[in-house]
Formats: sequence, C-alpha cells, structure tokens
Amino acid sequence: MIISYCPSSAGLERREVAAGEPLPSTSVWIDMVQPTHEEQLAAEKLMGAEIPTREEIASIETSARLYDEPGAIVMTGLLPMAARTPDPELSSVTFVLSSKRLVTVRYGDPQSIVICGRKVQKDATIPHTGPAVFFTLMEIIIDRSADVMEEASRHFDEMSFRVFEEGITARKGSVYQEAIKTQGRIGLQVAKMHDVCASLSRLLLFLDSHGRKVSLSDEQYLTCKSFGRDIHSIKEHGDALDNKLSFLLDATIGLVNLEQNQIIKVFSVLGVIFLPPTLIASIYGMNFINMPELKWHLGFVFSIALMFASVAMTYFFLRWKKLL
Repeated sequence: MIISYCPSSAGLERREVAAGEPLPSTSVWIDMVQPTHEEQLAAEKLMGAEIPTREEIASIETSARLYDEPGAIVMTGLLPMAARTPDPELSSVTFVLSSKRLVTVRYGDPQSIVICGRKVQKDATIPHTGPAVFFTLMEIIIDRSADVMEEASRHFDEMSFRVFEEGITARKGSVYQEAIKTQGRIGLQVAKMHDVCASLSRLLLFLDSHGRKVSLSDEQYLTCKSFGRDIHSIKEHGDALDNKLSFLLDATIGLVNLEQNQIIKVFSVLGVIFLPPTLIASIYGMNFINMPELKWHLGFVFSIALMFASVAMTYFFLRWKKLL
C-alpha cells in the first residue's frame, strides 16, 4: 500500500494510491506500507534512487543501512511500533530522502509515523519539502522516546518505594514474583528504547555529514545537531536507569534472602535453646533400676524444673552474647 501526501492549502493532503495507479508527481511524502515489487519500482522511478528490499532493510551492517544514491540518501533506523507496551516490538523503517521529497518504507505500524501523518495534514507551517517532513517525523520520534523513558523512570520510582518502604516479603510469593517481573519489564523496555536511540543517533550523524546532497538549510543543520544531543541525553538517561534497575533487582533479592536467613536463624536458635532440656529428658527416660531419682516422689518436678532452668540459662547466655 502507498500513501501519498501532496501539497494543499491547509497542509499536505493524504491520498491512498490504488494498485496500478501512478504516483502523483507532486508528492512530498510517499509512505510505503509493505510495498509490492511494482509499487517499489514506481517509487524508485519518481525518486530517481533505488529503494532497498525487505531483505536489505533487515541487514545489520551499517554500510547497508546508511548509504547514498545518485539522487537521494538512504537511511534505515529502528522505531518502536507500540513504545508503551511492556515489551515494545521494534520495526525497521527506511527513509529515502532527497531535497524535494521523502519516501518511508515500513513493514510495521510505528505510531510515530501515524502521528506525523496527522500532523502534516493540519499544520500548514511545515514546508512542502522532504527534509521538512523528515525533521517533523524525527521530532515526534524523539519526543515519544523521551516520554517513554520518563514513564519507565516513573515506574522505577514506584517500584523502589514498594521495595524499600512497603517491603517485599518471600512469604507472599505472588507479590515477590510480580515485583521481579515488573522490574524485568521495565528493563526490557529501556533496552529496546536504547536500541532505538543508538539507531537514530547513527542515522542523524550520517544525515549531518551528507546534508548538502539533500539541500539542508543552516537551520536544519542546527536542528539535526540538536536532535543528536537530545537522543544522546535520552540514551544516557536509559543507561543510568538500567544501572539503577540492576541495583533494585539485587536489593530485592537481597532483602528476601535476608528475611529467609532470619527465619532460619530463629529455628537454629530454638534448636540450641531446647537442646539442654532434650538432653535432660533423654537421661531421665532411660529407666535404669539404680537411678537415684527413680523412686523419689519429687523426681518428676525436679526434672521439669531442671529443664526450665536449662532453657533460661541458655536463653540469657545467647542474649549476653548478642545472638538474639
């Protein structure tokens, strides 16, 4: 499917190009969603540049993701399709940019492109050129990335309060497991956004070095550098948040282990306290004929008192040694 955005009085007019229908020559932005071979050839003819196939888009080599064509530059970056989901799925999007128009090739549905499509239709202040539309899209992507990182930071703060203030206990297995899963989901979201920022950082650096080919203005050069700094700061925020998540996970497990050790300590102390009376009961349970207290009327009371005395002596000894 091809969606073409052509100039109009209010902004860019959205048109869905039917199969076999020629692309409008006035198209400023051509958004290709899972294009067929015929649609790809039509876009290449209008752009004067070769558009990479899906297999080429999936390549991980930087030279295959960022390169220049005779009439345009080709850049492939990672975008999240639904950034605020617990496990955001990433999709490779290719930007074929010239001084006149922009072509985006995608096989997913990133929300940033959908938002940009609505914006260019309403905002008449956006110049009708490919670089202007591209920078509008980049601004939306960076804003969404920053919002997602801030949301992940807010979830981290909530989980930190839950762990260090309310407390996580191993006696409530479901609560403990949910805390670990929540921290894992935050970490996974941050890792995915880290990949997005790294991809966009390389993309903008390549655009800055090839800006003359697409006739970037001085203002657009400054915007490109500003976007690069914004992405770098988002990436640093993600790195710091990732380190804090590792600390929180270690702290959560450590607190639970400490609680379990305390429980084991209680049983160990009880075993030591009741060891002397157990020994006394074992001795008086042997029933030898020549035992002095065997026919003594107060023998039972004496043995019980001896057991209580041994418990008290052991307890106060452990308290004195600060083992209790």
